[in-house]
Amino acid sequence: MRLAMAQMRMSGDAEENLEKSLRFMRSAKENGAELIFFPEIQLSSFFPQYEGRDAEQYVMTPDDPAVLSLRDACREIGIFASPNIYLSENGKYYDASLLIDDCGELLGVSKMVHIAQAEQFYEQDYYAPSEDGFRVYDTPFGKIGIVICFDRHYPESVRTEALMGAELILIPTANTCREPMELFEWEIRVQAFQNSVAIAMCNRVGREDGMEFSGASLVADADGKRVVLADDRERLVLADIDLAKSTSTRRSRPYTGLRRPELYL
Repeated sequence: MRLAMAQMRMSGDAEENLEKSLRFMRSAKENGAELIFFPEIQLSSFFPQYEGRDAEQYVMTPDDPAVLSLRDACREIGIFASPNIYLSENGKYYDASLLIDDCGELLGVSKMVHIAQAEQFYEQDYYAPSEDGFRVYDTPFGKIGIVICFDRHYPESVRTEALMGAELILIPTANTCREPMELFEWEIRVQAFQNSVAIAMCNRVGREDGMEFSGASLVADADGKRVVLADDRERLVLADIDLAKSTSTRRSRPYTGLRRPELYL
């Protein structure tokens, strides 16, 4: 399959960010992509860099007009999409990724499991942790999982989805130039190798007040080999991925199958 990543620069204007997202979706389809996904909280500025601010203006429900616009675009364009939004559900707020099919149907919602609380990432001020855990979705291309940003730093996240049969894992993220980007690349590639699963990570770009986002969106295949590594410009990033390779590699190199979980803490 051909995967597209929208390496976007965001503003504080949700409508502007939505229109840009829709343009990226059209461009992805024109370039032969079958699925596009986006960085973390793509329709807003990165408000978690501030402690305890009011971010109500960015909260959305699954039937929010912006979400409906994205679903309509998937149907009209004929593309799968995984946007990431600030989701309100049952009185709680989540960092959540949707998976929408090419008929505009919502296949499911994946919510961040581990919630960071550190300088410029005051995420516990805004997000509740997922009660649902990790999810893997059946698609015409293969089994696709979603691991949101900070979750990827916990090996259990990717491992759990690999054990659920994921052949591709999408990671929407918000990485900055102050962070160890070379290490982050190896983090993705090593986990891809250890779990025999393709992994794609899509990042923001541009400066937002005290944060400068680094881009470097990345795809690694099931052997841990780099398929693509983007620069720090706003751009559409394309990668061709053989999802079936994840399953065949897992069978021929049975690291997950030889686990001994009875001995693990």
